[in-house]
Amino acid sequence: MTEWTKTDWRNKPRVQMPDYLDQDSLAAVEARLSSYPPLVFAGEARRLKSHLAKASRGEAFLLQGGDCAESFKDFTADGIRDTFKVMLQMAMVLTYGAKVPVVKVGRMAGQFAKPRSAPTEAKDGVELPSYRGDIINDLDFTPEARTPAPEKMLQAYTQAAATLNLLRAFSTGGYADVHRVHQWILGFTDSEEAEEYRAIADRITDTLDFMSAAGMNGDTNHELSTVEFYTSHEALLLEYEEALTRVDSTSGKWLAGSGHMIWIGDRTRQPDGAHVEFCRGVQNPIGLKCGPSMTSGHLKALMAKLNPENEPGRLTLISRFGAGTVGENLPRLVRAVQEEGANVVWCCDPMHGNTIKSSSGYKTRPFDSVLREVREFFAVHKAEGTVPGGVHFEMTGADVTECTGGVRAVTDEDLSDRYHTACDPRLNASQSLELAFLVAEELRDRRNGMSEAKAV
Repeated sequence: MTEWTKTDWRNKPRVQMPDYLDQDSLAAVEARLSSYPPLVFAGEARRLKSHLAKASRGEAFLLQGGDCAESFKDFTADGIRDTFKVMLQMAMVLTYGAKVPVVKVGRMAGQFAKPRSAPTEAKDGVELPSYRGDIINDLDFTPEARTPAPEKMLQAYTQAAATLNLLRAFSTGGYADVHRVHQWILGFTDSEEAEEYRAIADRITDTLDFMSAAGMNGDTNHELSTVEFYTSHEALLLEYEEALTRVDSTSGKWLAGSGHMIWIGDRTRQPDGAHVEFCRGVQNPIGLKCGPSMTSGHLKALMAKLNPENEPGRLTLISRFGAGTVGENLPRLVRAVQEEGANVVWCCDPMHGNTIKSSSGYKTRPFDSVLREVREFFAVHKAEGTVPGGVHFEMTGADVTECTGGVRAVTDEDLSDRYHTACDPRLNASQSLELAFLVAEELRDRRNGMSEAKAV
């Protein structure tokens, strides 16, 4: 990419980005961010890419999850810990089901900006710019709050750095020990509502007991007490992304220093647009959201642009169609990938296509619809003979009531109890772990089916 520079996106059409009124303040913030250290490093991004290459072949499985949009006011160490904790539990259950390593990628330390369906919002006859995430403006419905403020990028950087610091400590300091994680899982399956998942938890217990008896524990095997945990976010605010982009001294390639993996949303994937132009030039793994409007030709053009060398692990295609429509949309895209001989990771986002307005007036996502889309995703890949490489959830470790259903049976009437999201509804800790058990069943069935096919 010697011909590419990190400012080239500025010459392309831009969408879903704010218009800053004070250009001098914006330039000052960009200059300051450009002098700050990157948040992640090239070696980490390359390692994640190698793990994702394995996921594309079915030798690993991607678990990507975290907040819809990170908040400044709700930022706490406990919040980071709780989401990290539930992701570790999900990863253990998925590892047991798939019998392959699970690549853990959090929507954290950078998921501050959100695309919106309309540039403005009206209330009581007053029209103001839409809330676009804490890195851009504020949720309060006032002209001052909704005016894009460049200095918010500096606060986002500080929060992302603190988040990464804590995640790295949790990942390597013993908190992630497999026996500790399993005790948390048992706390979930010991409840009467989750009894149906207890058998899997008991089999994991037997496995860990055998390993301990054989002398394999966190004290003797470092790998059992540590994890690799990566971060990701939508690369939406390109001024922020550009300012943190650096040349890797080892390879001479550009690195987006804002996160290990960045993705392009369903609203910003124009092949000749600013977001694709920026992402094509950095060496990070790139995610690409694929919704119902994605055509085969469109996908082929994007793959050629974003991964011209067909590098395994470089490109993750994140499908988001909605329950009941996966069979109508995913097969044509799978076949387009096969026609090109492209190396991709297929990942299912069952959240964004299943958002509804509840009878109580809250935006929500029914657990059963989320699960149905996951199952349809696996069914299509089974029919096409391709690899279902991962799942992507908007979730939190907090005990919120934003999505209905699950073993704790959150109802429409319950949504008002703890509805805390500023953007989209998230799975709570219980719903996230239950979903992991159900996805593990899909992975186990896929593994058993492959074994039977080999035997024949």
